[in-house]
Amino acid sequence: MKGDAAPLDEGAAPEVLALAKVIARLRSECADLEGVAATTAVVERAKGVLMAQEGVSADTAYQVLVDHAGERGHTLLEECWIVLGQITAAEAVRPQKEQVSSYSRGRYLRGGGGSEATLRSLPALIAEGLAGAHNGDDIAQLLRTVLGGATGVDAVMIYSLTSAGSLELTGRAGIDEGLAQQWRHVPPLGGVAALEAIADGHALWLEDPAQDARRYLLIGDPPERWLSRAWLPVPGGGSPKAAIGFLRSEQGPFAADTRALLRRAAQLCAGPLGWPERAHGHGEAAGGAAAVSSVQRVLDAMTGPAVLLTPLRSASGEVEDYRIDAAAPESVDAAGRRGKELIGRRVLETYPTVAGTALWDGYLETLTTGTAYEGDPFPYEEVVAGVPHQSVYSVRASRLEDHLVVSWIQHDASEREARLLADMQRLGNLGWAGWNLTTDTITWSDQVYAIFDRDARDGPMTLEELPRHLVPDDLPTLGAAVRRLLSEGESIDQPFRITTAHGVRHLRIVAEARTDADGTPVEVHGFFQDLSAQRGVELALRESERAVLIQRGMLQAERTLATRLQNTLLPIPDQSLRLAGLRVDVAYVPADSGVNVGGDWYSAIELPDGSALFVVGDVAGHGLAAVGTMAQLRFTTKGMTVTGSALPDVLRRLNTLLLHTASDPSAGATATMVMGRYQPWDRRLTWVRAGHLPPLLIRGERAEFLEQPEGILLGATFSASFGQTVIDLLPGDRLLLYTDGLVEEPGEDIDVGLDRFAATALRLIREGRGEGLARTLAAMRPGNRDDICVLEIHVPDDDF
Repeated sequence: MKGDAAPLDEGAAPEVLALAKVIARLRSECADLEGVAATTAVVERAKGVLMAQEGVSADTAYQVLVDHAGERGHTLLEECWIVLGQITAAEAVRPQKEQVSSYSRGRYLRGGGGSEATLRSLPALIAEGLAGAHNGDDIAQLLRTVLGGATGVDAVMIYSLTSAGSLELTGRAGIDEGLAQQWRHVPPLGGVAALEAIADGHALWLEDPAQDARRYLLIGDPPERWLSRAWLPVPGGGSPKAAIGFLRSEQGPFAADTRALLRRAAQLCAGPLGWPERAHGHGEAAGGAAAVSSVQRVLDAMTGPAVLLTPLRSASGEVEDYRIDAAAPESVDAAGRRGKELIGRRVLETYPTVAGTALWDGYLETLTTGTAYEGDPFPYEEVVAGVPHQSVYSVRASRLEDHLVVSWIQHDASEREARLLADMQRLGNLGWAGWNLTTDTITWSDQVYAIFDRDARDGPMTLEELPRHLVPDDLPTLGAAVRRLLSEGESIDQPFRITTAHGVRHLRIVAEARTDADGTPVEVHGFFQDLSAQRGVELALRESERAVLIQRGMLQAERTLATRLQNTLLPIPDQSLRLAGLRVDVAYVPADSGVNVGGDWYSAIELPDGSALFVVGDVAGHGLAAVGTMAQLRFTTKGMTVTGSALPDVLRRLNTLLLHTASDPSAGATATMVMGRYQPWDRRLTWVRAGHLPPLLIRGERAEFLEQPEGILLGATFSASFGQTVIDLLPGDRLLLYTDGLVEEPGEDIDVGLDRFAATALRLIREGRGEGLARTLAAMRPGNRDDICVLEIHVPDDDF
């Protein structure tokens, strides 16, 4: 929801007030819970250390931490880790007490070195600190604080591998919010060091920025912010699922002892980073976690839904909600979350309408008095996939210490269940089957006969008969699965194909066996599903989704990089420029559609002799290639004109440059340009063009396009020639240089667009809207399909 919630009337129903509290709490938690959880435990432990050492109060201990952090240039969290490091180092490595104490007082944090013995003590500090880390940010901050001085590490990033193969940033320290947002999600692309470290299971040491930039996408704004970096996979039970990046501003290789220390640090993080509940801030104290774990093991063995609830109290002690800390496998909420997917969620988030009901009051009474609650069956309406659905439940709750154990039964009429089962079979093209191995009786639903294209009068087939209807290639795998099912009682989920009068069908069998006391299967039940219509669609859709995901990630990464390059190479001034006595305004508007960055560009500089150079260009194409060609043309143009080259010579050399740098001359880069040099001592403008649209001169009450000298677009042919022309500007003149995005419309003659442009510019000046003319013209093109660049040169009325 957006905006502020409307105030609630004090007489509103209890359930409305309860839900309003939930919404307000969730909004607040989204903003600050992560930060509070990441620092509170560390700060409290550091306060306790100072209280024990100095005999001061909690408030005084906190003020000491704040004062020391300010004096030493640390954050509060870093100062807390330093204090804790003094204690843990003395306990963990007593022979090195003096050295570790020196570390904890900041010698390493200020860049000093350390002995080999001290380096060996640092893993003990990390191990102690990890015990209090609640999430990935805590772990990253710990690594940066402990390792920073000894190894030169300035920043730490932790990436976790998602099920889709992409990376998610789950921890950071020394990384600003903007950079973190930019690199929070990394698609499965080549050239990503963290992804390669996870995939190969080997550390990557990136120690040469120039060489590394050719192979990897380097994180940083700019990337040269960190001159060396290391990416280490976090070892796990199987293949790595996370990687830690250590970023340094100092240049040069990592020393051997530093590499060993970073490897050890990554190994120590394997446990915390492999524990999702803890990494997301759901960890409990050791005793509480053990008790919850014991309850979870009991619930795992139960049939039917049941959960363990922990009351969440307000500052005044009133119960505001309950958190689900354990759940049986068959527990499910209105959104379809099942079993352990419910853990950590709150009752009013999963079952919002129970607030203010007799069930809610029963929970409170059981928690207060210890008397078990058994409510009467009651209707409960859920909204599933936008469709209201009402069910009838009976709920039982009992107290377990300061928790509630809640179980429930759903009551639905058998007729409704049968109808739903028939609808499910028809819509899912599946049917159930049962085989009683003791009585040798078989039961099929009607849909199974349709799936096998079998006449119901022939009756169902036995499991032994099933392989005879298979495509021969599928016989070994299905035959082996059926033998395991019948002999060992092992459940099966096996695809196979059969031949019918209507052709080959792709089917699936899912079945399990029930055994007697000796473990011998006595009954088999399961279902068959016809996947023929879905098989081809699934494969095509999977491949299409994969291609779209990769393409989207590549395009987004390319656009991000190209935009950053363009913004760096082509800054747009917020105010007018003053060059050679002229007032110059620039406007740039990117295209409204598409994911690529264009190659429109400009340049406005003062030359050594006091004259001014003005250029507007348009590189064909979009994306990184266009931005690269734009940068090449822009800097080469400036370099040649600054050294005194004539304008036609500059165009000839640029043309040769594009033709020679193209890997394929028949498909090389092309560009248009218009360029002028203005001499303030005689107000003379000498200008040239290369296939570009003519400048527009506005003088008094007239707007005219300048007559164009010879010149075709750059990169077309080696035999191109370029002429130049001269015009003397007068006080009050305005000269507009622009790209075609300002005037072109699909299917429209270019002359129509030019006439419209001239008339609009003249009208704006007559209406007194000439201030910021370039920006006004660019802004009047909504829905532009191409980039727009406009450069306005204005000769002031007050003479030189």
